[in-house]
Amino acid sequence: MDTESAVERYGSMVYRLAYAQLRSRHDADDVFQEVFLRYHRAAPSFESESHRKAWLLRVTANCAKSLAASPWRKRSVPLEDVYAYDQPEESGLDAALSQLPPKYRAVIHLYYYEGYSTEEIARVLGRRASTVRAQLTRARQILARLLKEDL
Repeated sequence: MDTESAVERYGSMVYRLAYAQLRSRHDADDVFQEVFLRYHRAAPSFESESHRKAWLLRVTANCAKSLAASPWRKRSVPLEDVYAYDQPEESGLDAALSQLPPKYRAVIHLYYYEGYSTEEIARVLGRRASTVRAQLTRARQILARLLKEDL
């Protein structure tokens, strides 16, 4: 599959994960570009479409993690990206998700938004399945507490 086709098919998935990790449209744009630039340069061959999808998610997670840890980002002040939501609950959930540490946001996003199992998330993120399950449990507890505080 050429890069253009991959962008059309998987672009929104890559962008959603990048945004879920970084909580900034501008940073998500940077990660999106980097992921597909790497895809184009590497021109990898895959066993299946699920393997291609997992590769793109793994590269996205790694690029987002690298960007979040960069010294440049630590010295900058983030711009507020404000989205309008149809339902007030969506706004509250987004605010609660933004307070989660990135490692929890990644597993929540892949589990609930992309529909991956804990074993698949473990393979994509390079973690043990038990670690992913523990992170999901901890993320749910934190989200429940944050959402309860908002009531």
